Amino acid sequence: MAGVNSEPLSPAATGRNRLSLYLDLIRWNRPAGWLLLLWPTLSALWIAADGWPGWHLLIVFTLGTILMRSAGCCVNDVADRDFDRHVKRTAQRPVTSGAVSVKEALLLGATLALLAFLLVLTTNAPTIALSFAALLVAIAYPYAKRVVAMPQAVLGVAFSFGIPMAFAATLGSNDWSWQALRGAVPLAAWALLISNLFWVLAYDTEYAMVDRDDDIKIGIKTSALTLGRWDVAGVMGFYALFLASWAALGLQLGLGRVFLLGIAVAAAQVVWHYRLIKDRTREGCFRAFRENHWLGFTLFVATVLDLSLQG
Repeated sequence: MAGVNSEPLSPAATGRNRLSLYLDLIRWNRPAGWLLLLWPTLSALWIAADGWPGWHLLIVFTLGTILMRSAGCCVNDVADRDFDRHVKRTAQRPVTSGAVSVKEALLLGATLALLAFLLVLTTNAPTIALSFAALLVAIAYPYAKRVVAMPQAVLGVAFSFGIPMAFAATLGSNDWSWQALRGAVPLAAWALLISNLFWVLAYDTEYAMVDRDDDIKIGIKTSALTLGRWDVAGVMGFYALFLASWAALGLQLGLGRVFLLGIAVAAAQVVWHYRLIKDRTREGCFRAFRENHWLGFTLFVATVLDLSLQG
C-alpha cells in the first residue's frame, strides 16, 4: 500500500504551514461530519421550542456542534494513529504522518472543547450537566473499536447527545437538582436520541464498508465486519428503523403533514443510497456516507416548515 510504510513527513517537507495542518486535522474542508450532528440537534431544538428557538440557542448549538466535532477529530486521530497508518484513506492524516504531534493534537482538541464548554455555560444547569456526559461518550468512542462489535452504536450516542441537550437548554432552568434535570429532558427527547442512533448506525456502516479490507487486516471491530454479508441489508434496516421511529415520535410531538412529506423525501434518498452501496464499491459507499447530511437537512427543513405553518 503506497505511503503506508514510508517515514513520517515533516511539515517543512510537505510544504504545509501549521494552520493548514490543524485545519486538516479537524476536517475543516469536509463539513459533512459536523452537518450530520447539526441537523438532528437543530430539529430537536425547534421541536423543544415549538418553533423558532431564538438566536442565542441557535448560535450556541451551531457553533458548539462544529467545535465539538472538531475536538472529536483530534481525539480520534490520536487514538487511531497506529491503525490509520495501515489504511490507505487515512495514512496521511496529520497525526498519523507525524506532521502534527500527539501533544499538539490533544492541546488543540482541548482548546476547542473548552470553547464549546464556554458556550454551554451561557445556557442553564441541566445543559451544563449533560455536556459532561456528552464529552465522556465522545472520548470513549475511538477506544470502543477495540472491544465493541458495533462501535458505531457508541458513535450513535455521541452524535445524538445534542438532542437531549437541546431540550434541556430550551426547557430547563438554573436549578441543579435531579428533579429539574429530569423535567428539562422529557422521555421523548431520549426516544429521539435512540431513534437518531439508528441513522448513525446506517451511515457509519456505509463509512465502515469503505475500509472493510483494511480493517480486517489490522483487526479492529466495525459494524460492517460484524454484519458480514448482511451489511447492505443491515444498513437498509437501520434506515427503516430510524425513519419509522422518527416519524412516530414527530407525530406524537405534534408535527403533521409537512413533516411526513419530509419523511417521504428522506425515504426516497434511502432508496438512492441502496443503489450506491448494493455493489459494495468503495466509491459508492463513501459517496453514500458523504451525502447523508442531505437526509438530515430534509428532515430539519420539514420540521421547521411544519412548525411554522402551525404557528
